[in-house]
Amino acid sequence: MSIRFSFGGDEHIFAEVSESMSLEAFFTSLSMTNAVKAAGIRGVTEICPANASFQIKFDPDRIRPADLLKELQSMEGAASKSDATLKTRIIEIPVFYQDPWTHETLMRFRERHQDPSSTDIEYAASVNGYGSVEDFIAAHSGSPWFVSMVGFVAGLPFLYQMVERKRQIEVPKYLRPRTDTPKLTVGYGGCFSCIYSVRGAGGYQMFGITPMPIYDPNQKISYLTEEMCLFRPGDIVKWKPIGRDAYDAAVEAVEENRFEPVIRDCSFSLADFNRDIDGTNAKLMEVLHGR
Repeated sequence: MSIRFSFGGDEHIFAEVSESMSLEAFFTSLSMTNAVKAAGIRGVTEICPANASFQIKFDPDRIRPADLLKELQSMEGAASKSDATLKTRIIEIPVFYQDPWTHETLMRFRERHQDPSSTDIEYAASVNGYGSVEDFIAAHSGSPWFVSMVGFVAGLPFLYQMVERKRQIEVPKYLRPRTDTPKLTVGYGGCFSCIYSVRGAGGYQMFGITPMPIYDPNQKISYLTEEMCLFRPGDIVKWKPIGRDAYDAAVEAVEENRFEPVIRDCSFSLADFNRDIDGTNAKLMEVLHGR
């Protein structure tokens, strides 16, 4: 795939790897941003990877825009041929699907929804051809998800489902955004799942809520003392459905700072994944569960 570069004002170069999201596009973007970081190009002040693109911020007083563009274009060939492997982590995220808090919120905004007569998860199950909400939850939580980008608001991950494209869940966003979304809502829009790191406006469908904080600007939560944001691009997530009792117990553990998330180091090969998607995912589950 050929990268399309364009200037964004006087201090940015935007690079579109692909018009659609794919793991191939993500790895090309990751390879490019890693190469830019390793090169230590004079004048580059910020590198921002996204789902199928990236953006470079630079100081035009230190490097001419045209010179930076030539530097980036010279890296493109190597990036497209790089070995798409990654040493990363797999993280288990507990989810209380159909919780009362997101349910109360979604009911306040039905006039902004495609189907005011159903809940968000009922609508998602219907448009994706699932016979029941339970079947939909099994599909949503049954495969791992790739963190392709972190941003929009601090710590919010965009998660891409690791299955064949024909099996991927797709759900449109609300017709008009809500003015409220509970903190730690598990949402869905287009082909991406997400976790709302803070309370605020949003347009993604709401499926449930996690008791596990993913962003702590004060860095007092035990597993967020070194970095205030849990996720980074390339992480792999596995949803774990839980009920109300398990949710309440986890919230109590978080409040007492004794919650221990399940996080395992792992490796990921895009070539192996494309050869055997279900087999690769099964191996990731073995790593997650310590087998």
